[in-house]
Amino acid sequence: MAKPDPDTHAAQNARQRAAAEDVDQSATGDDAVPELTSDQEMDVVRADLSEARDKMLRAQAELDNYRKRARRELDDERRYAEINLLRDLLPVLDNIHRAVDAAEKKADPAALLSGFKMVRQQLEGLLEQHHCKTIEAVGEAFDPAQHNAVMQQAKPDKPENTVLDVVQTGYHLYDRVVRPAQVIVSKKE
Repeated sequence: MAKPDPDTHAAQNARQRAAAEDVDQSATGDDAVPELTSDQEMDVVRADLSEARDKMLRAQAELDNYRKRARRELDDERRYAEINLLRDLLPVLDNIHRAVDAAEKKADPAALLSGFKMVRQQLEGLLEQHHCKTIEAVGEAFDPAQHNAVMQQAKPDKPENTVLDVVQTGYHLYDRVVRPAQVIVSKKE
């Protein structure tokens, strides 16, 4: 269905109203309230209806375009949400490649260990920069929302359900757990 031309409708409406006013004013004078014949009234009503329909169609089209644009922008944001994190991770990967290349050329375990410690520190700093922080666990009370108990040990000098050691570090992003810490928990003998 072709869209109505707004200029044509507006021009028709203006002509019909002007014609109706001219007819009424010539018959009754300038001060009198114009009276329209039923045909003229119908023409005015049709013109008003056509104008309202045109405005409604335009508003619907604008709303549809807005929805499509907003959906497209949201899809793009979701698709490329990780791009900043990936850009920050690439230098860490570059350093790992350099460490592997250096280890292949020269087998110095102390230098290799030192290089990997620096890469680990760089990666931990990067995670913290992106608000991904480690879950502190050792010495804390066991919290099933943040900790995953993999083992229990009897420790008479520690209160029951205290985290004794961390098997795998846990992380949280703001207030959400990314990965729970796998921990060893104390128990009564």
